[in-house]
Amino acid sequence: VYRGSVKDFQGFDANQDAEALYNAMKGFGSDKEAILDLITSRSNKQRVEICQAYKALYGKDLIADLKYELTGKFERLIVSLMRPPAYGDAKEIKDAISGVGTDEKCLIEILASRTNQEIHDLVAAYKDAYERDLEADIVGDTSGHFKKMLVVLLQGAREEDDVVSEDLVEQDAKDLLEAGELKWGTDEAQFIYILGRRSRQHLRLVFDEYLKIAGKPIERSIRGELSGDFEKLMLAVVKCIRSTAEYFAERLYKAMKGLGTRDNTLIRIMVSRSEIDMLDIREVFRTKYEKSLYNMIKEDTSGEYKKALLKLCGGDDDAAGEFFPEAAQVAYRMWELSAVKVELRGTVQPAGDFNDDGDAQVLRKAMKGLGTDEGAIIEVVTKRSNAQRQQILKAYKAHYGRDLMADLKSELSGSLAKLILGLMLTPAQYDAKQLRKAVEGAGTDEGVLIEIMATRNNQEIRAINEAYQEAYHKSLEDDLSSDTSGHFKRILVSLALGNRDEGPENQTQAHEDAKKLADVSGSDSSDSLETRFLSILCTRSYPHLRRVFQEFIKMTNHDVEHAIKKRMSGDVRDAFVAIVRSVKNKPAFFADKLYKSMKGAGTDERTLTRIMISRSEIDLFNIRGEFIDLFDKSLHHMIEKDTSGDYRKALLALCGGED
Repeated sequence: VYRGSVKDFQGFDANQDAEALYNAMKGFGSDKEAILDLITSRSNKQRVEICQAYKALYGKDLIADLKYELTGKFERLIVSLMRPPAYGDAKEIKDAISGVGTDEKCLIEILASRTNQEIHDLVAAYKDAYERDLEADIVGDTSGHFKKMLVVLLQGAREEDDVVSEDLVEQDAKDLLEAGELKWGTDEAQFIYILGRRSRQHLRLVFDEYLKIAGKPIERSIRGELSGDFEKLMLAVVKCIRSTAEYFAERLYKAMKGLGTRDNTLIRIMVSRSEIDMLDIREVFRTKYEKSLYNMIKEDTSGEYKKALLKLCGGDDDAAGEFFPEAAQVAYRMWELSAVKVELRGTVQPAGDFNDDGDAQVLRKAMKGLGTDEGAIIEVVTKRSNAQRQQILKAYKAHYGRDLMADLKSELSGSLAKLILGLMLTPAQYDAKQLRKAVEGAGTDEGVLIEIMATRNNQEIRAINEAYQEAYHKSLEDDLSSDTSGHFKRILVSLALGNRDEGPENQTQAHEDAKKLADVSGSDSSDSLETRFLSILCTRSYPHLRRVFQEFIKMTNHDVEHAIKKRMSGDVRDAFVAIVRSVKNKPAFFADKLYKSMKGAGTDERTLTRIMISRSEIDLFNIRGEFIDLFDKSLHHMIEKDTSGDYRKALLALCGGED
């Protein structure tokens, strides 16, 4: 099935189009609208024929005339569309290695993503256009393992056999593990050989096997074992093996997010993929970033440049509101990966040679007299487990007859005080306090209610209920019921029972549950839709729900999260989405919340503090890994950049390291 956004124009006439372009550029000024309308609605093959007809009719070079008449980004885009794909790639690579410095990102993008045939065509086009050998030029402009991998990719010799040997899959996964994680130093040659030569189908299975035996995705090992441009190249290869459409969707998003636009990247991808997989890229983009590629281009560009890019994009998926097979495949792959058992690790461990009385004395000394030694307090509190902190509280009372919490409250202030005092509470007491704050006073903080209730297990929920009753002399369920309403209330009350099934998946039941969730027949009321989702999402075990979500994708070609967003709204939608994300990958759910708490102007310190405290002994190490995978920067780096003073020092101690 053709997945490009630009197709052959029906009733095409090269001479007629050549004449139209000539007239659009004749005289004073040029008709840019006519130029972009014509060129973006013709396939590359047809544009090449127009160039030939233009020369035959007028004895002039069409590309030269377009360069003369047009300017800036619009000119670059239109001229790029006129080149055959291989010559377009050749020009991009020539520009990337010419002059001072090298555009490594361009080299990586092109050589990591092209098929064997596209590589062969590129090498031939480079030779024809510049009378130079592409391999020799790249060897002369790059170095080290980065150069070696580029040369391997330039051979266009990746295996293309779809028949996969299970034994070889297991062996390659084992070899990659032994070449990196299990070796002192790294055997880069093994990574180059396997990732540069094996077929796409084979490597996808190798990556799945690697996850099983290493307990982490291959991408995370590459980040830990390799560095610099070589690391970026290998990550690009892995991403393209997994899903070329997903790789380009990510590249396009990064080209436009934040201040400024990377127009060269935007132009290169929109041109090179317009007749290959632009529809797939659009679908993945819409699923992954919750907005359409069309709308992001519309918001980020202007003028004729914008109009031409939107024509190449070919449609607005926000308006269509649909979900397509390529996006479903990406979602399904993510569900499968999430089902692999990965060991959860906190960043705060019990201190060795722990002495509760000694720590109590250090804390008393830090708060006695004029001034407070915040550094000493941070050192003790962040380097002890919660169970050890509870012992310190008792030792402090026994030794000094004073309440350590009261002393800390009087000596510390602001964000640091909230962080340190939160760490001194038990996890259940801390969650109970956060929930109480969310429901008391004017207004309700639904986000906090959702975050805590949707992510805690049965044991944690029951402990929260006890702590809440003890601290506030009323039940959590009563407060949730009186402060919320409708389906949202029913969801929270159901979760507050702490009665989620804890058994394994049931394949037959999962299929039936998926059918229930997928049933959108006109006879169903909106009421029954929320009730069906509640009865499944709030009661089934996590392993079972993962299977339900996989069945849902098979059944509908939709991801269940996308279906929730399309069919529900408000707090009900947000609660169900949080449950789905928690089931799918809880560390990724919290990584996303931490990122959002710090990105942009200002910091949401309440969210940042709450998550760093509550996950520090459960899965903060895993959250760190997901954070760098999702956002290409470490949690440590973002905290360091976004906070200050003793509060930052304490957060970084909890974070536990730079990735």
